[in-house]
Amino acid sequence: MIEIGAQVDLSHPPDRVWLALTDRGLLGRWFAEAETVQGVLDRLLLHTAGLPGFEANVEVEVTERQVPELLVLACDEAGRLSEVTCTVTATKQGCRLELREVTTHGAWSAEQHEPREEQLRQSLTVRLPAILDWLAFQQVDLRRGDGGLTAELPLVGLRGKGPARARRRRHQLAAMLGGVVVFGGVAAWAALPDEPNRSAAPSSTPSLSPSPSGTLTSPTATRRATPSVRPSRTAASATARPSRSVSVQPSRPPTSAPPPSPRLTARYDTDSTRLFGYTGEVVVNNSAGVPVGDWSVVVTFAEGSTVDDVDGANWRQDGQAITFTGAAVPAGGSQTFRFDIRDNRPKARAPEGCTVGGKPCYGL
Repeated sequence: MIEIGAQVDLSHPPDRVWLALTDRGLLGRWFAEAETVQGVLDRLLLHTAGLPGFEANVEVEVTERQVPELLVLACDEAGRLSEVTCTVTATKQGCRLELREVTTHGAWSAEQHEPREEQLRQSLTVRLPAILDWLAFQQVDLRRGDGGLTAELPLVGLRGKGPARARRRRHQLAAMLGGVVVFGGVAAWAALPDEPNRSAAPSSTPSLSPSPSGTLTSPTATRRATPSVRPSRTAASATARPSRSVSVQPSRPPTSAPPPSPRLTARYDTDSTRLFGYTGEVVVNNSAGVPVGDWSVVVTFAEGSTVDDVDGANWRQDGQAITFTGAAVPAGGSQTFRFDIRDNRPKARAPEGCTVGGKPCYGL
């Protein structure tokens, strides 16, 4: 028994992937042209002769199906028999497609095995994602006419009349509530009153100051001596105020200065790629001893790029820059978020830039 296998993570729903597996027209676009076998029920003929690793056309019969999760095919290539199992598993980003072919009679030569497996891998990772993206962009009704893309594999019933575009847009309410809390906290901090400036008024004790004779002056004597006392009070006030301003003001800045912001770092990685798009991942790390709740990562994408899905963060787009925010990063911990990007460059593999708090992300 010889086995050939490949798998790919796709940012498309299982129903759309199932359609690409079972529609004859779509199958011909990403793998091989197919036609029904005259007079034989439930069979197709795949025109694989000339493809790398194939010596002849393959006759295919559907033996088991569980829409949209499992498709089993019995294959006959000029007397060499094999079984192909297609498994579709839903994921957070879309679904995972795994194809496995096992020989049941006969075997492939050593010269056939590697090219055949490479042909299958190229079909799954390059041509199939391109067809799925085309379906998503076109939003066409594939059942609106006869022939072409409307003929289906025998025994395989299709669900629905077109590709679904249900996409998650989570955490938006949490973002709004979080913004209110943060704004309220900042407003409360800004509204705290400054430390009062305690500049004491000149003392009235000169009215009780000793007289030249050594006795306390009476109120009557104080009023009579007013012209001579006022200059001495003004001089006392002028000498007292500078000394008070010097002793009070240096103590205020340490009490009102905010603590330094903890240092955050971020790392970017491309999780998976496809034609006209890729899936990116950013990990925000907090090396400080306190949690950090007010953080943002700004990722710059190529012109014309769009966000297909985001998991683990809130986001807003301004031109080519997208700002990601999320839950507080715990002390000594990290926060991770992922995003799917549709890029108009066929071989794009990463964004053009990434920063956290104005500092570049690692990995780019």
